[in-house]
Amino acid sequence: MEDLLKSCRVAVVQASPILFDKTATIFKVIEKINEAGSKGANIIVFPESFVPAYPRGFSYGYVVGSRTMEGREDWKKYYDNSVIVPSKDTDLIGQAAKEANAYVCIGVTERDNINCTLYCTTLYFGPDGSLLGKHRKIKPTGSERLIWGEDDGSTLTAISTPYGVIGGLTCWENYMPLARVAMYRKGVSIYIAPTADSREEWQYTMRHIALEGRCFVIGCNQYVTKSMYPQIFNYQDELDKCPKNMCPGGSCIVDPFGKYVAGPIWEKEEILFAELDLDLVPLSRMDFDPTGHYARPDIFELIVHE
Repeated sequence: MEDLLKSCRVAVVQASPILFDKTATIFKVIEKINEAGSKGANIIVFPESFVPAYPRGFSYGYVVGSRTMEGREDWKKYYDNSVIVPSKDTDLIGQAAKEANAYVCIGVTERDNINCTLYCTTLYFGPDGSLLGKHRKIKPTGSERLIWGEDDGSTLTAISTPYGVIGGLTCWENYMPLARVAMYRKGVSIYIAPTADSREEWQYTMRHIALEGRCFVIGCNQYVTKSMYPQIFNYQDELDKCPKNMCPGGSCIVDPFGKYVAGPIWEKEEILFAELDLDLVPLSRMDFDPTGHYARPDIFELIVHE
């Protein structure tokens, strides 16, 4: 770790996508990257499925044993606004990362253009604009499984940077203990946790992972209200039972001792900034290194099929 830089500036973008509009949302992403870059951010993080939106509130006509054509048509709107990786869409985001001279981590709904399956994906861009890697959610939660496919272990991505290893898991993947250990074993010191979970309980998860992994944890969520939804869906009335504030946020930054560095923030769009003292990672691991001296590989063995 002696070769790593001692600090970095992180920007957590709690924002609202232009819901279900890929092109408009990517333009907003570029604006936010420019804004964060102009304020010196080295790492810029966006929420889960920010492009084109997290499809909260919709069933897409799924009932056990049957589907509806109206639901298929609503899903097709989501499909049409998903992101092919790589593509001109990812080139635009990469160019913005290059202009900001920053690492960018962003959640998108990815379309596999060969088999038509959608994935909940986190993309990692470098300060040179290159697409460094991606992580596809390996276990969508609940009815998310009707929308997104599961990936295999080949995208448990961790990126080496001058600030340490960046990587992480998406939303409730973070409740999978073995998945967390797999990321800890990769040496992650800046743990990215894009999410759609705005419960207060989620904050305990962020702090626990920081303590367990002895890493900085970057929690990032959207801010979305019901009024932001376009009136374009067959199942629009499904939103009637949803609260006015569909997702109030809760983005935060936690240090390796489980203490908040910044946030959480609620009920608004905001870019959360913090200077990370990277020396806190080895300092915190003096007495607890989860896959180093505090591990017992003679007793416990984890096999990851990547």
